[in-house]
Amino acid sequence: MDVLIVIDMQEALFRTPRLRSEAVITHINNIASAVRQKGGHVIFIQHNGTEEEGLFPHSEGWAILPALDVAPPDTVIEKSVCDAFYETELFNTLAQLAPARVIVTGCATDFCVDTTIRSAVSHNLNVIVISDGHTTADRPHLDAQSIVRHHNWMWENLITPKAPVRLITAAAFLAELYEC
Repeated sequence: MDVLIVIDMQEALFRTPRLRSEAVITHINNIASAVRQKGGHVIFIQHNGTEEEGLFPHSEGWAILPALDVAPPDTVIEKSVCDAFYETELFNTLAQLAPARVIVTGCATDFCVDTTIRSAVSHNLNVIVISDGHTTADRPHLDAQSIVRHHNWMWENLITPKAPVRLITAAAFLAELYEC
């Protein structure tokens, strides 16, 4: 069974333009639907932040993007730091589900997505990253496209205790999933 993790796809974070945001949302929705159809599970991670960030819990900016298809069986887990495993129920939830693979998507590539992927690897999970299923904004020192390209390369080349992190496009992942 697969578990899809969708990180921080929240209203306030998309007030700043994000790289290929519409395509990323479409990819996440398509993968979530396929994972559910194949008996898997979807977990949405929601960042709790400050009023200034627009991420104060239960505020308008804190909400998951309405363009994302959140279904009744999905799980929502709140976090307060970049690592979705830190002081949350994510690891326990995954332990109960016992997925063969954990698929990671979301926002922001260089912060919460990266930190969560590295933590998942440290928890000996079999991690797949959808290479066109995560996004970020331009930073003062680097444009978003370079950040995404850099992190995709980094994750694919991490030295891991279990299986290497696997990167795959959304289209290739869906084709592979439907072949099974």
